Amino acid sequence: MSTEDDSRLARVALTWLAEPGTRAVHHLVEQHGPVATLDLLLDGGSPDSRLHNTVAARSAAGDARTVAVEALERAARLGARLVTPDDEEWPTQVASLAALRLPDVSRRVDGETAPPLCFWVRGGWPLGEALDRSVAVVGARAATGYGQHVATELGYGLAERDWTVVSGGAFGIDAAAHRGALTAGGLTVAVLACGLDRPYPMGNAALFDRIAETGLLVSEWPPGAEPLRPRFLIRNRVIAAGTRGTVVVEASARSGATQTARRAIYANRMAMVVPGPVTSAMSVGAHEFLREHAKARLVTGVAHVLEEVGRIGADLAPLTRGPQRASDALDDDARSLLEALPRRGAMGVDRLCSRAGVDVRTALRKLSLLEELSMVVRRDDGYALAPPATTQRGKRPPAATEVPRLV
Repeated sequence: MSTEDDSRLARVALTWLAEPGTRAVHHLVEQHGPVATLDLLLDGGSPDSRLHNTVAARSAAGDARTVAVEALERAARLGARLVTPDDEEWPTQVASLAALRLPDVSRRVDGETAPPLCFWVRGGWPLGEALDRSVAVVGARAATGYGQHVATELGYGLAERDWTVVSGGAFGIDAAAHRGALTAGGLTVAVLACGLDRPYPMGNAALFDRIAETGLLVSEWPPGAEPLRPRFLIRNRVIAAGTRGTVVVEASARSGATQTARRAIYANRMAMVVPGPVTSAMSVGAHEFLREHAKARLVTGVAHVLEEVGRIGADLAPLTRGPQRASDALDDDARSLLEALPRRGAMGVDRLCSRAGVDVRTALRKLSLLEELSMVVRRDDGYALAPPATTQRGKRPPAATEVPRLV
């Protein structure tokens, strides 16, 4: 076995011995390399007592090197590959996790946020290329119809603009974002908290197969690994740091989605939140996140998201405006005269000037302009507002409205 093979095998074994993100393991690998670190830990030489106990407990269940060999063989049968920092397709941006420190840490999972040792990948795209222009769209599993609609539109719109849509493959918002990207014929990546051969939830198995065909399935855990609860939070740091920004569509008061966005903020990535109805329990966590984090941005569609994560000055969202009205182009005097006219009937020039606060000479000039614009009509007894335009049946057409699109 070559030195390179030894290194790859050691990374797999270390990920099995200690959960991904373990800082003590990361530091040892940085200092001594993966092979020497594995030898050190298996010989009981860990400088960290908690890590020493973890390695002892795992080693009682099997030999780490044998487990690693079996995992590589299992991945080959699955059509998956191992990606390490030595490979060209390694996503270099996850190295920023070395500096990620969450404040007020009370749980081990919030402190163990070190960079990954390796990834298991299923799909044809190079991992680094897929994540280079990527946005995470995450949210509640028990999503509302509103949330699923928004997530689908975001996934579709981002993919349509050649951005990779990253999520966790869960029910609700995650699945909607993945499906939106797939519908647009774009690239989507599902980052799992279990082995690639045990996709969770099983109800999304068909979706995972579709993602693997045109995008990527990614995991830090070897084939066969179970989707244990802490692993979802461990996984979320990769979603946060591997993308340029994270969008939370819906989140309850206790939500893993807001934990992903929190990790994004402290990894110096953009954290964005789509607002929801204040009456919805699925909006509570999202809204509280906006209140608590000054760096979080409110977004309502793809244009806003791209303004936050895109190129400076090149991806600005258009200003949101209401319907254009003919009166928008009027100056102050013309607008004052128009507003001073009665809703019904006509008004003489002298009285109109007094009411509008405009001198007679200016009023006559502006009223002539308003008449040319078909906004007023001249009568024997003065000026009046022009009647509204009518349809062929003699009915007033409905007022124009502008419905904002998410894409």
